[in-house]
Amino acid sequence: MRFARALRHLITPPWLARRRFPERALDAIEAAIRACEAEHAGEVCFAVEAALGPGELWRGVTARERAVEAFSELRVWDTAANNGVLIFVLLADHDVEIVADRGAAAAVAPEAWEAACHAMEEHFRAGRFEEGSVAGVRAVGALLAQHFPAEAGDRNELRDRPRVS
Repeated sequence: MRFARALRHLITPPWLARRRFPERALDAIEAAIRACEAEHAGEVCFAVEAALGPGELWRGVTARERAVEAFSELRVWDTAANNGVLIFVLLADHDVEIVADRGAAAAVAPEAWEAACHAMEEHFRAGRFEEGSVAGVRAVGALLAQHFPAEAGDRNELRDRPRVS
């Protein structure tokens, strides 16, 4: 366990996620998810966590591993076409991870997901959390629209409201 990382997680308070993502930001992200899902048949989920717990730090859980756990916990994998995508933000690590279900992962190159993550991280470094999140949702939506065009009768399978913890 790296000391600097552990310290960063231990001193990052849970309320920091709510400060970086207040209700107006959550409303904007939710609206962006709804708008982009009207353009494709995929499902987008957005989750923010302030920091890892002591047990996760002790086990050396990475931001990517935690994102995969959240993907499962939030049941993003449970879509009919296996095209759910989780955008996961771990504030203490200054990291954004995108986890795509097998249908979406097979259709979109990993470099495209990484580009969306890096663009969001640049906004976040400048303190533009709402703007960066909306831009990330739009980028993911554009990737999904290329491979999963909107279909008549497509239903919303995942909650659009971002999860913050």
